[in-house]
Amino acid sequence: MSDITLMSPSLHFPSRWSRRSTTLCDPSSLRVEACPPSLRYAPAGGVWPRLICWLLAPAPHATATAPNRLPEVRSDFLATLADIESADADMLRRRIHEARTLRELWHARAEIYRVVGVAFSQFQAEERLGLLNRHFPTRAPRSQLAPL
Repeated sequence: MSDITLMSPSLHFPSRWSRRSTTLCDPSSLRVEACPPSLRYAPAGGVWPRLICWLLAPAPHATATAPNRLPEVRSDFLATLADIESADADMLRRRIHEARTLRELWHARAEIYRVVGVAFSQFQAEERLGLLNRHFPTRAPRSQLAPL
């Protein structure tokens, strides 16, 4: 015989067909995504005004997100960091104060997650981010069966 050693029969390498899919029972696959706010402000009043706005697609500066919501959202973002004292939290608070649009605040969410996670825990960061996500549009995750 040669120097080739045979693999132990107890080792099993699953084939492509024997793998179990965990995407159907994985709780993270059922998570709803928060999307950035649109650069266009959709008028209220039903389907037709919104459709016309979408079709005409005015310039982004003329149709920015309603500015009257910004102070409320900004205060919620600042409340998320109220009990954290660190240099990173101070820089993030400054960034939140200087944000001019909801879209800028939406982009700050990742940094908030990191700062809260470092100060407390990943669970606490997810809880706080969940409260902030209510200010932004959501969409269901892509189906595993749908093509990209």
